[in-house]
Amino acid sequence: MSRDEVVVSGVGAITPAGVGVAATWEGVCRGLGTATRDPALAGLPVDFSCRVPGEDIGAGLGVRNLWRMERFTRLALVAAVEAVGDAGLDPATWDGARVGVVVGCGMGGMHAMREQERRLTEQGPDWVSPALIPMMLPNMAAGEIALALGARGPSLAAVTACASGASAVATAREWLVAGRCDVVVAGGAESATTPLMVTGFQRAGTLSRRGEDPAGASRPFAADSDGFVMAEGAAVLVLERMRDLRARGGRARAVLAGCGVSTDAHHPTAPHPEGRGAEAAVRAALAQAGAEARDVEHVNAHATSTRQGDTAEGRMIERVFPHGPSVTSAKGALGHGLGAAGAVEAVLTVLSVERGVVPPTANVGAPAPDLAIDLVVKKPRERPVPVAVSDSFGFGGHNVALVFVTG
Repeated sequence: MSRDEVVVSGVGAITPAGVGVAATWEGVCRGLGTATRDPALAGLPVDFSCRVPGEDIGAGLGVRNLWRMERFTRLALVAAVEAVGDAGLDPATWDGARVGVVVGCGMGGMHAMREQERRLTEQGPDWVSPALIPMMLPNMAAGEIALALGARGPSLAAVTACASGASAVATAREWLVAGRCDVVVAGGAESATTPLMVTGFQRAGTLSRRGEDPAGASRPFAADSDGFVMAEGAAVLVLERMRDLRARGGRARAVLAGCGVSTDAHHPTAPHPEGRGAEAAVRAALAQAGAEARDVEHVNAHATSTRQGDTAEGRMIERVFPHGPSVTSAKGALGHGLGAAGAVEAVLTVLSVERGVVPPTANVGAPAPDLAIDLVVKKPRERPVPVAVSDSFGFGGHNVALVFVTG
């Protein structure tokens, strides 16, 4: 293995399955949906979502000025602190000028915007918080993480809709290969389950209407899927070069061997029906990794539970991987975390590579009959996963693929 390989040394997550990577992994391996009725959405055509449990997010971190952080930023900070600790790094002793932060977010501070709009309308301009703008900006997750950890290298918000978290991880790899950083804290965060945002997605025809069974509503690759379930959460990976990790005696959880990006240039929201842009991203990631398609044992799919998107992705998987690697989608259990989803799924892919376990796709007994993919269902599958792909797609035609191999 090359001393310049980019490796994952730490992971962190906070999702509807719970706080921490262990809770998230246990939740997806259990194979049960987390969606429930959401009081904030009462009276709407879609009144359920996948929320992170608890309201006092980040209170135990001991971070100053937590009050000024919007919910998505707090989620990101919780995941980042866990990931840095998991990597065995101490921000008090590292060279902060060589540490970068890149965090993807599709929406930004939707809760703050809603609350401050209410104050303006009901109470007047003097009641609007002076912290509104920094609370709602999508880049503030990266900014507040850098501030809390003393990371003074480059920082960036990757905004590629539902591919944002994966875009952040791909960007982090580029920074390390280019020598811009020695450590990069990278991931995604989102919390946009407000009435307006949920209604907007519902009006666009993308959300499940299976309100009689919220926990079973998200059904990736299923014949009877009718849309995704809105979710929130965050996940962060700590990335380093292998030579630096070895020099400090750290542990490589997996190698991020290759990344690929592309754009459909097909439609503002609909994917290319044959997944051609997605295929280009996957093939580019494999080429960078020096891997053949037949080497891939597992695909952690984007698969949101929309028939159009799942069919396009399924066709791509059939075409690129005719040998039939195992396929799973975490969105059956966790819902669709928008800008956080790609990072959450990257963390889960790292764990599959590290542990040789593929979680099941919740709420699905078998893939739709027109999809010839080896979808893992009902229970986890234990098998070696030396090479795995995690793919993510977003409105605007953004496609990102990440290739992880054993470390």
